[in-house]
Amino acid sequence: MDSNKDEAERCMELAERHMREKKYEEAEKFARKAQKLYPMKKAEDLLAEVSILSKQNQKPESAEPTVRKRQNVTKDGTHPQTGSEYTKEQMDHVKRIKKCKDYYEILGVTKEATDSDIKKAYKKLALQLHPDKNKAPGAAEAFKAIGNAVAILTDAEKRKQYDMYGPEEERMQNTQTRQGHTHYNYTRGFEADITAEELFNMFFGVGFPQQEFYMRRPGGRWMRQQDAQAQHAHSQQANGYTTFLQMLPVLLLILLTMMSSFFISDPVYSLHSNSKYSVSRMTQGLKIPYYVKENFHSEYQGSLRRLEISIEEEFMNSLRQTCAREKNYRESMMWKARNFGDQDLFFKAKNLEMPSCKRLQEMQA
Repeated sequence: MDSNKDEAERCMELAERHMREKKYEEAEKFARKAQKLYPMKKAEDLLAEVSILSKQNQKPESAEPTVRKRQNVTKDGTHPQTGSEYTKEQMDHVKRIKKCKDYYEILGVTKEATDSDIKKAYKKLALQLHPDKNKAPGAAEAFKAIGNAVAILTDAEKRKQYDMYGPEEERMQNTQTRQGHTHYNYTRGFEADITAEELFNMFFGVGFPQQEFYMRRPGGRWMRQQDAQAQHAHSQQANGYTTFLQMLPVLLLILLTMMSSFFISDPVYSLHSNSKYSVSRMTQGLKIPYYVKENFHSEYQGSLRRLEISIEEEFMNSLRQTCAREKNYRESMMWKARNFGDQDLFFKAKNLEMPSCKRLQEMQA
């Protein structure tokens, strides 16, 4: 018996894999084999699911309409000539839901149930009450009831409202039509955003077209994918506009910097002669040579004395930097000579000429 159970488990694994690949015929074959080897509840549930999904995924080429004559159906739901269209167990499921007073009772869970518990209970009931499988009177309404229940109780905001205000008693009463037929109101004042069939497709993930048009919003609520995409696009557009406003000062600063670069004029002088600065001049104080443009006298309107003072300061700073480099070079040569014991190199370093330092010393004196 244990060997049969192991073999049945292997068959169920293959059946479940074929289900995921949407190969319903192979899934049904392995599930029936597993049920034959070792009867188990999950094999029965999978066969029921295969039956429903196969019908919804296929368009039968020809189907004879089944007409149930009310006068030929017995009290337990069986047909005396053509066989049973629904079982007593299926009818009992419908009757139980009709008697329920709130969504928790419909799904058979407590108020402390988690989302996982609620979804698990829904999946079990959905396979028993789906109209393609359960032909009992009122099954469609019961199927809608469990759909509303799972949609409300898995939505954090709606569940909070539902728990706070509770089911409205007047909405729980059966409404009577003029013809005297009884219709059951399962909304309890809390209606789901999508249909029971669409919920079924989403929970079982069978790849129906409907499931492509719905997605979960923040907070747990369902909404159409097109609406969600439009809302997301609007949000992205608003975010882009906000980002642009935040970046506007930076963009203006960059623009002003770029524009200012076009209006920066050339320096008035240069310490080195070139094609642009070809006219030689000399400062009155330290006799520092500098060069200006040919139109210097007509273009420059500032104080010549202040200009020459700045020229002398720039020249002295440049001279100090060059002197520092000469000293560093001399010291590095002397350090190298000491480390290697090279007297010739040491003598050469000690007598190294430093013209910038010499001129700086003369000018400072």
